[in-house]
Amino acid sequence: MKSPIFFEKFPFVHLNIHFVHFSNRFFPYFCLQNSDGFLFETAESDYQKTNYYNIIFIGMKNAILGLALCASMPLFAQQKATVAIHPEQGKQVINKEIYGQFAEHLGTCIYGGLWVGENSSIPNIKGYRTDVFEALKKLKVPVLRWPGGCFADEYHWMDGIGPRENRPRMVNNNWGGTVEDNSFGTHEFLNLCEMLGCEPYISGNVGSGTVEELAKWVEYMTSEQGSPMAKLRKENGREKPWKVKYLGVGNESWGCGGNMLPEYYADLYRRYQTYCRNYDGNQLFKIASGASDYDYRWTEVLMQKAAGQMNGLSLHYYTVPGWTGSKGSATNFTTEDYYWTVGKCREIEDVLKRHMDIMDKYDPQKRVGLMVDEWGTWWDEEPGTIRGHLYQQNTLRDAFVASLTLDIFHKYTDRIKMTNIAQIANVLQSMILTKDDKMVLTPTYHVFEMYNVHHDATYLPLDVTCEREIVRDNRIVPMVSATASRNKDGVIHISLSNINLDEEQDITLTLDDVKAKSVSGRILTSNKIDDYNSFENSNVVAPKDFKGAKITKDGLKIKLPAKSIVVLEVK
Repeated sequence: MKSPIFFEKFPFVHLNIHFVHFSNRFFPYFCLQNSDGFLFETAESDYQKTNYYNIIFIGMKNAILGLALCASMPLFAQQKATVAIHPEQGKQVINKEIYGQFAEHLGTCIYGGLWVGENSSIPNIKGYRTDVFEALKKLKVPVLRWPGGCFADEYHWMDGIGPRENRPRMVNNNWGGTVEDNSFGTHEFLNLCEMLGCEPYISGNVGSGTVEELAKWVEYMTSEQGSPMAKLRKENGREKPWKVKYLGVGNESWGCGGNMLPEYYADLYRRYQTYCRNYDGNQLFKIASGASDYDYRWTEVLMQKAAGQMNGLSLHYYTVPGWTGSKGSATNFTTEDYYWTVGKCREIEDVLKRHMDIMDKYDPQKRVGLMVDEWGTWWDEEPGTIRGHLYQQNTLRDAFVASLTLDIFHKYTDRIKMTNIAQIANVLQSMILTKDDKMVLTPTYHVFEMYNVHHDATYLPLDVTCEREIVRDNRIVPMVSATASRNKDGVIHISLSNINLDEEQDITLTLDDVKAKSVSGRILTSNKIDDYNSFENSNVVAPKDFKGAKITKDGLKIKLPAKSIVVLEVK
């Protein structure tokens, strides 16, 4: 419940009160603002510090008395929520590239995941696994990032062209010391993108490469004729150039991409991008290597020194407990762990806002896109798997991270132009898991497949009123998340997530002046939050038809089961 209070005596002050459910009790959560913005915010642990409040609200005795009375009132949990969608306010298009994927030379993402070679006993199409390829076609992958990640800044593209038997081997120093034969290179990647109908996103080597190397790679891929690199490409069997839109100039240059300072990288970026030319009608969208998580200074420096030379700036944000010690099991976790995960993943919204505020200062026209080209969960590797290959299972918990994060991305499409979840197969929060000739689709895959109705649709602003929980680290988590869009045919799609593990949500949904004539839906849920799909039982977590939505005079009434994700189609 939410009640704004305006003080006549202090017209510049605005106090929001939220009642937060915690340990079977309700506590008031205060947020004090004035015309200059944020002043003060509390969580449940602060609520107990009464002297602290006496200081903050000095001179507001009447307000304090009112709050004390309100806090003393008995409150009872009501699993009810309202969602108000405003179709007439829809302006921004949800770029389909927000549903981008990431394939790094890491573990079995490429070899065994996407690629097995033409001579493999595993069914394949020109060397690409048939089962994986068909699954990705159904996913409608809009853009695919390759070859890294950390791998990109040790990758020399010339080693991955020409006859495969002549390509030199290399050691993957970043990820487990695996020896690779370079059988999957530029041709194999770009041909796959053509077959999938998706945009390629090339990450160039800035950390250990040269300006000349990256410039020649661009020429090799996109030059029509008359250049040495075009001639070499034709000799290797590709007559026509590929269309390559997205070019990343380095990756994580603050870390594995060179341990650079932002000032140094900004100058380096300006230099490298200068020699990455547009050939024969191909237009590069140049992306600078951006910040990780809370490194706002990196964004500040890059925007200040290089905004005029970039089309996009990347950002990486992982839902991870920490970078030292155990990250926790992907499948064995507590209820508290689950709610912490939800809180951590939702924190990306605050991180995005702060980075975007900095970008707005230097680029008020929003010409430079924010590209969240690595995101997702990061847990401990599965027991018995190779250290450094980052193979992890994928539960219903991970599906919620996907749905909630996508809901947030939809809100900021005026700045966010692309995101790439890590990764497409067998690594981190993957879409697909493979083992020999077996394949399984993860709960995260199903979220992306259910959500693909939002691709290139118009985002519809909405308001959600629901219960909130305080989770570990004092994060405030709403129990319902939602997003909505309208496609070119006028069909409205609504995605709803009930984060609560135990309680059904009784949702009243309104659509302003839109009158629903029909509603259908699909639901993703399971008996337990740690359920996952295995090679032995591949459909434990899979979409089913949803019948819990009914048309009303003003919109819909929805019975949203506990721990469920629903996508509705309204005509």
